[in-house]
Amino acid sequence: MSEFLSEITEVRKKADLIYDKEAMATCYDHLAEKITESLSDSTPLLLPVMMGGIYLCGQLMQRLDFPLEIDYLHATRYRDKLQGNDLHWLVHPSKKVAGRTVLVIDDILDQGHTLSGVIEYLRKAGAAEVQSVVLTDKQCPRIKEVDVTYRGVDVPDRYVFGCGMDYRGFWRNLPQIYAVADS
Repeated sequence: MSEFLSEITEVRKKADLIYDKEAMATCYDHLAEKITESLSDSTPLLLPVMMGGIYLCGQLMQRLDFPLEIDYLHATRYRDKLQGNDLHWLVHPSKKVAGRTVLVIDDILDQGHTLSGVIEYLRKAGAAEVQSVVLTDKQCPRIKEVDVTYRGVDVPDRYVFGCGMDYRGFWRNLPQIYAVADS
């Protein structure tokens, strides 16, 4: 474990800072303002995509001053690895989504597999409206096009971590966004 911990520590030490804490606070404020304009009269169901979406959800909930419900779902391609595979469902939402306005909250839009699969599932489950918010929009080619309602910040086509995004399961807790050096 100590060798692994050394690697994790070294990755952060060498990483490039992409967005600092202040830039991220501004991003959360902006996203919350747009979401409030659109959803404040709809009593939406917020569904963070575990694990990465929980950080953004927590930041948004502090800024959304209207009635809402929260649940979660867990669909992943990465499973603490550096590359993704097929979408794997660990937990479906427990609250009924049929007839509801749903806001899916995720940490990153990269190739589009996870978010498009989640949105498709919610529409098939009868959601009246599905909106989505991603904290980061990776500037990379998309395999699946996804109609994202709200986008936070653009990140380069590199491996990024912090603000809910992880490096091998670690560093989700950082209030800044970093890119792995030479990624």
